[in-house]
Amino acid sequence: MLDLVFLAFIGYVLVLGLKRPFLWVLLYVYIDILAPQRIGYSLITSLPVSLIAFAAAFGGWVALDRKEGARFSLRQGLLLLLLAYCFWTTGNADFPEDAQTKWEWVWKALLFAIFLPFTLTTRARIEALALVLVLSVATIVIGTGMKTVLGGGGYENLKFFVNDNSGIYESSTLATVAIGLIPMIWWFTRHGTVFRPHWMVTAFAAALTFACLLVPIGTEARTGLLCIAALAGLMLRYTKRRFLFIAGAGLLGLAALPFLPQSYYERMATLGQPSGDESASTRVAVWKWTLDYVAEKPFGGGFDSYRGNRFTYVMPVKQTEGNTTTVTYQPVVDEGRAFHSSFFEMLGEQGWPGLFIWLALHAVGLWQMERIQRRWKGVEDEAERWIAPFAAALQMGALIYLVGATFQGIAHQPVMLMLVGLQTGLASYCARIDSARSALARSASRKAAAAGKVRGAVAA
Repeated sequence: MLDLVFLAFIGYVLVLGLKRPFLWVLLYVYIDILAPQRIGYSLITSLPVSLIAFAAAFGGWVALDRKEGARFSLRQGLLLLLLAYCFWTTGNADFPEDAQTKWEWVWKALLFAIFLPFTLTTRARIEALALVLVLSVATIVIGTGMKTVLGGGGYENLKFFVNDNSGIYESSTLATVAIGLIPMIWWFTRHGTVFRPHWMVTAFAAALTFACLLVPIGTEARTGLLCIAALAGLMLRYTKRRFLFIAGAGLLGLAALPFLPQSYYERMATLGQPSGDESASTRVAVWKWTLDYVAEKPFGGGFDSYRGNRFTYVMPVKQTEGNTTTVTYQPVVDEGRAFHSSFFEMLGEQGWPGLFIWLALHAVGLWQMERIQRRWKGVEDEAERWIAPFAAALQMGALIYLVGATFQGIAHQPVMLMLVGLQTGLASYCARIDSARSALARSASRKAAAAGKVRGAVAA
């Protein structure tokens, strides 16, 4: 029955897209995030629904959609360069079969991020993409929040729609994405046009924000706690009453403490003592190994090059006998451990060139969003007042992603690449407005100059 519901919805949107091809772009975003083919049980699991939507999005834009205002930007060039470079490293990978497996989804994520800005030519399309992105993630987040409240949480124990700890369904990834989208959720309460500002929209945003904050608690993802701290710090820039905000956030945190499980305290405590946690100790050892690795192979070893690592680190082992606790330090040999950091993931897999391209991609985006905020801040026109707050929401989301990416290998995470495409689309949209205004100003100046010459000739 569930399969039929998913297939009926997907088929309905495919039919609607014959008249509005942009709907196929939104359909792919929905399928790529929620992955209904992994949620279903029978028929839908055997159908390539993601590939169908992917082909429809591209084919629909090429054959049916209008191309006015589409332009190729610097960030799309960086994405294209990264795509080409990843293709080259995949062909020269240390572990060809594993690299090919990762390449099969990375190239689609990168290509879709390159393609996405071409379709975002109006405010309605930009908002529609942001709304589908938020609601698709919200579908997972709401279920996660409900399970957490009902006591079904715990590290590696909280199950989502699928029993697969990968992609956005990986606990730390979901926590990062959920916290990163909170600023965009609240943007809709003031500037949304699909769902106009209303008390019901605000109530839903508040409930969804609460669910997003529950994700790091339910999953006990340490990265999620760091992302919440990053969000609180970033919000200080846009809060007029900063001291009141800090006091309120502190009181809210204290009020939540009695309701947190003991396992959550124990896991968060490892943030202050990374040497006492096997996961944290392994990450530091992997990062050291990666630096040594690229010293010998500066162009990286291709996807999943971490499989070649082998290292030794020291772990404290506690033994309790009666009232006496002794701590001994024992060496641990480990191998084939993942990078656990997007920065080291890019460095180890794509080498220094790939890391520089990836850093430039996000640095340019942060700079563009900052420039747009300053350019459009204080605009009173209703048709343009939404731009600066939207750029701020995208910038905060990008910064929170980078905080989370410091401790996770999510350099090519599709949802975050969609945010890159959304940022690029907004920058191109604003550039078109400025370009049109400049053209009108030049035209008016030429007409005024020509009129002055005519008047001078008549006077003579």
